Amino acid sequence: MPIYEYYCPACEVEFEKLVKMSDADTQQTCPECGGRQSHKKLSTFATSGLSTSRAVSASSCGSGGGGRFS
Repeated sequence: MPIYEYYCPACEVEFEKLVKMSDADTQQTCPECGGRQSHKKLSTFATSGLSTSRAVSASSCGSGGGGRFS
C-alpha cells in the first residue's frame, strides 16, 4: 500500500496515511481534528535511472579529437 499525503482544510494540517490505492481518493479522517473533509495532495515521486553526471559523460563520449567518430 502506498503512502498518500492529505490536507485538512478544517484545521489546516497536512498528514500522510497508508491507504489502499482503491481508497486513495476517498476522504480520510484527519488525525489532528477528526474532520473528514481532507483532500489528497499532489505528491512528487522518486525515479531511478541515469544520474545527470552520468548522462553528461555518456553524451560527450564521442566528442573531442582523435575519436573514432571525429
